[in-house]
Amino acid sequence: MNPQFQSLRPSGAFIGASWASLAIGMGSYLIGLWNSSMALNEKGFYATILLLGLFAAVSLQKTVRDKMDNIYVTGLYTGICWVGLGAALLLLAIGLYNATFDLSVKGFFGMAYLLSLFAVVTVQKNVRDMSHFPSPSLDGFKGDVLEEARVD
Repeated sequence: MNPQFQSLRPSGAFIGASWASLAIGMGSYLIGLWNSSMALNEKGFYATILLLGLFAAVSLQKTVRDKMDNIYVTGLYTGICWVGLGAALLLLAIGLYNATFDLSVKGFFGMAYLLSLFAVVTVQKNVRDMSHFPSPSLDGFKGDVLEEARVD
């Protein structure tokens, strides 16, 4: 890892808040879809746009972070990530603009979508940051515990 980009271990509160934000954003969006009076094909469109956006955001965040860590990433893949995220946002904007919802419902879907995108990037960042730290283990206790637990 590049020393100028050394990461600190994320706190448990930050990890919990990012996972909670993702659950709230996605949950709100999906509950809104479930309860809407849209046709099933429209619901499928909005659900697919959510999945595309989440994947593109995570993938783009990973490519940016890989470049920061001096891991080679092709320009083509980075471009595909940008196009995927842009397409997801554009399709959502066009879909909401043309939808017959009240303005408050359009705002709800837009904000839940953006919360989900932000949260998924934060969750991915936390997962990556945590991978740089050793996981807690019982290596230091194995000998003592096993010796005490051994019955001859």
